[in-house]
Amino acid sequence: MKSAYTYIREAWKKPWDGYVGELMWLRLQKWRREGAVVRLERPTRLDRARALGYKAKKGIIVVRVRVRRGGRYVRRPNKGRKTKGLVVHRRTPKKSLQWIAEERAARRHPNMEVLNSYWVGEDGKYKWFEVILIDRNHPAIVNDPQLGWISTKKGRVFRGLTSAGRKSRGLRRKGRGAEKVRPSLRANFRK
Repeated sequence: MKSAYTYIREAWKKPWDGYVGELMWLRLQKWRREGAVVRLERPTRLDRARALGYKAKKGIIVVRVRVRRGGRYVRRPNKGRKTKGLVVHRRTPKKSLQWIAEERAARRHPNMEVLNSYWVGEDGKYKWFEVILIDRNHPAIVNDPQLGWISTKKGRVFRGLTSAGRKSRGLRRKGRGAEKVRPSLRANFRK
């Protein structure tokens, strides 16, 4: 017998094909008018949030973050360059949009620590991610056997220790070609 989470997970695998796509079409219209970082009552994707460590208890909140898609806008220099040295187009950030969303959520809530995040929607201009934030000093978190470890960690997201951060740092790679990504690129290329 399938659980409710299984139905939710299967519906989100191809969101535009089923009922999730119809809901998302309505949601995106509303989300575009909202602020860039919005605190939520409950997660939009409960199955994904639970898989990433979310619990409905005090000390844990969920925030939806909007990030502009695409590369970065750069002013065109007006002198002193070859044309190929302008590098106006295809200037992309070295971080994924998900990592950028996590950092923005952490800056908005400085007493909280980022646990994880997941995708909830996108259109031609924006991407939306929901970020799970945890209060490091809340007694319910400190005494929690699964989440207590986070009370000793500070600034995880800014050091690239979340899942999105580790992926952007190239730590998913293993074997040949991945010798210089651990402990970090900076540590290896200083040698």
